[in-house]
Amino acid sequence: MAYFSTLSIASTLALVFLLFLGSSSAQLSTSFYSSSCPNLLSTVKPVIQSAISSERRMGASILRLFFHDCFVNGCDGSLLLDDTATFTGEKNANPNKNSARGFDVIDNIKTAVEKACPGVVSCADILAVAARDSVVILGGPSWNVKLGRRDARTASQSGANNNIPTPTSSLSTLISKFSAQGLSANEMVALSGAHTIGQARCTSFRSHIYNDSNIDGGFAETRRSNCPKNSGSGDNNLAPLDLQTPTTFDNNYYKNLIDLKGLLHSDQQLFSTGSTDSLVTTYSTSPSQFSSDFAAAMIKMGDISPLTGSQGEIRKNCRKTN
Repeated sequence: MAYFSTLSIASTLALVFLLFLGSSSAQLSTSFYSSSCPNLLSTVKPVIQSAISSERRMGASILRLFFHDCFVNGCDGSLLLDDTATFTGEKNANPNKNSARGFDVIDNIKTAVEKACPGVVSCADILAVAARDSVVILGGPSWNVKLGRRDARTASQSGANNNIPTPTSSLSTLISKFSAQGLSANEMVALSGAHTIGQARCTSFRSHIYNDSNIDGGFAETRRSNCPKNSGSGDNNLAPLDLQTPTTFDNNYYKNLIDLKGLLHSDQQLFSTGSTDSLVTTYSTSPSQFSSDFAAAMIKMGDISPLTGSQGEIRKNCRKTN
């Protein structure tokens, strides 16, 4: 009897150990490539630095790619896949068509990384590192990027259309869309601070500057000058998401919201007599609090449903499956 009990205990302990080993190996780690590609970070940084030096807006574009990738089936590089005659990707989904950009920069990084460590680093991880580097280069906070993601062999255009919040989203919709990804309302407010850099197209903010009441009149008038009321006219004309410092990662985005100068309807929803007003106020007066919370929320967003272990693949070309 004691013999079988001992065997049972030993077997149970062995099973627990194997389960623990399996679950821990599936977790992302900041040291994932420490042996297989020790120069990864120093390989990525110069390429993204060069791209942003050529066009400072590119930092915002790369950061946006990471958001839009993670919100569709997790951070799996699916957004990077091109459409083909037999494959429908996410690039032509409504949130990405004619606006997602920076794919060539990711290609350039992938080329450099492949030279350093052939067949080792996923496109999903390259995008995660490039997003962090973009923020840092533009003056924002840094964080340790967890790595070990593998690349998807599939994509979901419908997921992109349904999961990514639109510029016309209400506060309740924003909270719901972020909650569906495991992110809290507070994390949503922090991550929205990504709009302290970059630009938006007239088609994204037209309804806000012509139809909304929670907008500064002078600001609306200024934006109307480059965004005609009639749809189809000037749709692709650009305006800065942050009126003051559109190429510097700072907390002016939140100051603009308090002044009713948020460019998008969805931006201004964060400060419109709602549950998130107090946090917007906090971030507007405490850049250090914003930086800390943004970095923590980016790490958490990077944890959304990664492919690990033997799942997915390590793409040779970020635009197509192997």
